[in-house]
Amino acid sequence: MSNDTLNTDKEGEKRRSAEAAIDHVEDGMIIGVGTGSTVAYFIEALGRIQSRIEGAVSSSEQSTAKLKALGIPVLDLNHTGDLALYIDGADECDPHNRLIKGGGAALTREKIIAAASKKFVCLIDATKQVNLLGKFPLPVEVIPMARSYVARQIVKLGGQPVWRDGVVTDNGGIILDVYNLTIIDPVQLENDLNQITGVIANGLFAKRAADIVIVGGNPTVGATHGSRCFVGTGRDALSARVAMLVGTGRDALSARVAMLCRHGSR
Repeated sequence: MSNDTLNTDKEGEKRRSAEAAIDHVEDGMIIGVGTGSTVAYFIEALGRIQSRIEGAVSSSEQSTAKLKALGIPVLDLNHTGDLALYIDGADECDPHNRLIKGGGAALTREKIIAAASKKFVCLIDATKQVNLLGKFPLPVEVIPMARSYVARQIVKLGGQPVWRDGVVTDNGGIILDVYNLTIIDPVQLENDLNQITGVIANGLFAKRAADIVIVGGNPTVGATHGSRCFVGTGRDALSARVAMLVGTGRDALSARVAMLCRHGSR
């Protein structure tokens, strides 16, 4: 199968997942809306029923722009109270609906909205299914001045942090993408990372996992994926990335070269 065919199938699954999520939208709802390519299809579908909803709470400036372009009111979470429904995508999903998110650098606001929502519906294509989380690098949002300190603590946890250079989040933070973590206990790792001073949030959604996961239009509920087919967890070749996390002083972290593949660039 050609790459073009694979990409077409993947985009088709994303669109079908987004269309299926509309079934969870009820009249008069305020919808929590995530960020990413799959969510973009959901926003498009939501635009067709905008008269049925009161508005949306957005997790990013990117999604806010898309919502407003379709005439969907964007509301402040401080004024809405708890939400009935949150729709978002994920970079990885395990058999217990625990997720890695943050590829779009919106993880902190996504976590806030997920925590404030009674039902979290996650939209993915089949390539995002894994038995164990961690094949996709785990994003961690960090206060800029704490970059090197946080990186050193992450190294102690066994990860290889790579600064996503040039990316500044909507909150003014930076992103460290953490490779080579063995995530046996996602809840514990989520807690451990949150305890590092300077960390704003990390991309593990284990304490607040998805309630429903829709894969290519097929929903699953709770801690089971039913007949979903899981991909393996062997490490694919990753692009060579240089973690320039050097600070100053005796404890400065030397430049860590994350040579995680033999060929190509990310």
